[in-house]
Amino acid sequence: MLIVSIFYLLFAEMIIKIFSDEALVIEYGALSLRVIAAGYVFYAYGMVIIQSFNGAGDTKTPTIINFFCFWVFQLPFAYLMAMVFDWGAMGVFLSITFAEVLIAIIGVLWFRKGTWKEVRV
Repeated sequence: MLIVSIFYLLFAEMIIKIFSDEALVIEYGALSLRVIAAGYVFYAYGMVIIQSFNGAGDTKTPTIINFFCFWVFQLPFAYLMAMVFDWGAMGVFLSITFAEVLIAIIGVLWFRKGTWKEVRV
């Protein structure tokens, strides 16, 4: 994911130009690729941690983490950043990256607690 992140960071405009020639599409598409790609390493790590709970038969933990990070954090944060603080699209893209970072952090902390080992399937 680190290599993909670097690739997206360096070649965002060229990638978006494959799909459109419109200046606004290229501008916002490249911005979204760069901001979201900045969190890809966390996204990958969080995905592995969250799926490890599922693999152990603990499906409740990923549900709680995802609900909190996406519904309770990401959506309100996106609204606040875009509408209240007037960051527009940048605020929305940042909320995606921050939510993925939060999932990785919470996932690691919860995994270290070890409660997933006690789940009966």
